[in-house]
Amino acid sequence: MSSNLTLFVDSRFFSPYALFAFVALSEKKLSFDIEKIDLVNNAHHSSGYQQLSLTGRVPTLRHGDFSVSESSAIIEYLEDAFPAPHHLAVLPASLRDRARARQLQAWLRSDLAPLREDRPTTVIFQQPSALPLSPSGQAAAQQLIAAASSLVNEKADDLFGAWSIADTELALMLNRLVVNQDPVPPKLKAYVARQWQRPSVQAWLQQQG
Repeated sequence: MSSNLTLFVDSRFFSPYALFAFVALSEKKLSFDIEKIDLVNNAHHSSGYQQLSLTGRVPTLRHGDFSVSESSAIIEYLEDAFPAPHHLAVLPASLRDRARARQLQAWLRSDLAPLREDRPTTVIFQQPSALPLSPSGQAAAQQLIAAASSLVNEKADDLFGAWSIADTELALMLNRLVVNQDPVPPKLKAYVARQWQRPSVQAWLQQQG
């Protein structure tokens, strides 16, 4: 199977979106190869990669003679191409929970830009920032905390009764604050710690070594 599935990721393993695709592949117990793209030296702008990815972005998944970019599209493709029960579902089983997970995924990708700017993923994968949150970053952080607090139960369990990729995505966004020692409610800190210890996430962190 490894010859049929290849995930193209940033060479420094800093992309949260590449992490989500990696976790989805890992949770489905699929064999896959990793190809590293050097974004610093603009390898994603090469004609070969542009042709493969269409948009010149990472991650890109190649499955045989087909390729698709954007982590949300990759996750949806994997759900359809490798469905349950033969492979673990990475989206919730029920219609309404799946819709809520997709809502959360879309929101985390499209909103909260000031938080992503103040707390890029380098604070998680490299070193924390010494700068305080900007006023707009603080506002975005409060939005995130309010939404997460309404979804995460007091036991800090998975969002929908069983793990889904939405848990990894929410935990990563919250972890931008946690690792930087910005104020985060204890319930959400516990949730992040639980999600961050998942073997698929730890496997990504080991790639950085």
